[in-house]
Amino acid sequence: MVRLILASQSPARTKLLAEAGIRHSILVSDVDEDAVQASYGVTDPHDTALLLARAKAEAVAALPEAEGALVLGCDSVFEFDGEAHGKPYTAEIARERMLRMSGNTGVLHTGHWLVDCRDTHSDDDGEGTGTGATLGTVASAEVSFLEMDTAEIDAYIATGEPLHCAGSFTIDGLGGAFIRKVDGDPHTVVGLSVSTLRSLLAAANVRITDLWRG
Repeated sequence: MVRLILASQSPARTKLLAEAGIRHSILVSDVDEDAVQASYGVTDPHDTALLLARAKAEAVAALPEAEGALVLGCDSVFEFDGEAHGKPYTAEIARERMLRMSGNTGVLHTGHWLVDCRDTHSDDDGEGTGTGATLGTVASAEVSFLEMDTAEIDAYIATGEPLHCAGSFTIDGLGGAFIRKVDGDPHTVVGLSVSTLRSLLAAANVRITDLWRG
């Protein structure tokens, strides 16, 4: 049976996979995101999303628990006015960003990186199961926001939801009320594109249907 490990502690990502019927387990990496970015000097939001997704996937793939499994790392970065916006963490930063985002449009980039940790040696029938693949891509979606007044922004921040989300918003929670439209795969905005995962799995000779529950 093919095993998929999600190298992320994001509740939204694991919920998305579960609702898509995809069997998976969770193994969180201890990657220092700031250190990784500083090491590579990457500032482009698109490239940053892919770099961090790769770092997380490869960190978990190196663990003994990942042997024989496929490991998926993901990371999301919101691009607004040419700047990369990760998680705001503080109410002050979230408020400043949301005031700027009100009535405007940005792009959410989600990097995906897959590592095939299955054995590449041939079995008794002369067939190997693993491909040794390590590959990734970025799925991007344009997000347009409605006008938000300061009372709404403050109420949203008070819930704590936007403080730990790339770009200071969600689409699958309370923040969905402020999104006018999404051009692209909505799953990308949640933090994991299932169709992108399907393509990466295919490169490792795995059908996504092989991971469906039941």
